[in-house]
Amino acid sequence: MPYRICKVFEIESGHMLFKHPSLCRFPHGHSRRVEVVISSSRLDAMDMVCDFKTIKLALSEYMKKFDHAMVVNSDDPIAKSLDPVGERVIALPSTDPTTEVLAKLFFDYLRDQMVSGRTWSDERGNEYRFPPGVTLERVRVWETSTSWGEFSPDGA
Repeated sequence: MPYRICKVFEIESGHMLFKHPSLCRFPHGHSRRVEVVISSSRLDAMDMVCDFKTIKLALSEYMKKFDHAMVVNSDDPIAKSLDPVGERVIALPSTDPTTEVLAKLFFDYLRDQMVSGRTWSDERGNEYRFPPGVTLERVRVWETSTSWGEFSPDGA
């Protein structure tokens, strides 16, 4: 599609990779940069692919769950000892919280929001929704300044 936009979110999150043979098995954190790319073959009535505010409103609350949270594999015995911190621990069912896995989680959530037909309102009461014909192309999650993982349904 000829038109693309990208909205970036930044979160601080920790994880530990239960299946990893080395240091990544232990708790550690990252300053993550999450890039969301949406495309369209045409522009809407405001000459946009989509208002950036729509993406922000659709994804911000979900992203906040991961900000300053520890994401773990539910099979990791250490995960059970983290229960006292409650909402700041996210356990993925039998899955290591790799950067690639997080990219797909964010992608799936946003795609579901886009197809829901939902409308979001900002602090002034303005309404936002995804215009017809927009496509969520990919979500890229940077783990460090030199490493990222990405999910794109067509692999492009």
